[in-house]
Amino acid sequence: MGAPTYSISDLAKEFDLTTRAIRFYEDMGLLSPERSGAGDRVRVYSARDRTRLKLTLRAKRLGLSLSDAKGIIDMYESPRDTRAQLQRFLEVLAANKAQLLDRLADLQANLDEIEAHEKEAQNLLAQSQPVSSRGAKAPQTKHAQGVA
Repeated sequence: MGAPTYSISDLAKEFDLTTRAIRFYEDMGLLSPERSGAGDRVRVYSARDRTRLKLTLRAKRLGLSLSDAKGIIDMYESPRDTRAQLQRFLEVLAANKAQLLDRLADLQANLDEIEAHEKEAQNLLAQSQPVSSRGAKAPQTKHAQGVA
């Protein structure tokens, strides 16, 4: 029995992606399926492609750019020094983490401002009372006055 292969539909279904997204990853050089059928129109993905897609999606969830993801994934496929590969991976993760922490700080500042406005609005609302509760009479309509 040969190595497992996958169609573009198989991968799309498994990873909840559109076939267009998979073709985009292929165009970016992240996947390289074999071609078969008339005019080489049928894509046949290998277990390697499936793993690369899984790693790409993981990198995307971590907030890495596709070019960073490709660089890291490509490093792991080469027989070079794994120490350098791990160092590069840590550098990319550190840069991404710093960006996320900056965004988190911005979001926290926005939330703090919203909470301050909420408190201010609630205090103003509590201080104000409806006109009818202050003892003022509501204006009467002609019908209520007995005018026909």
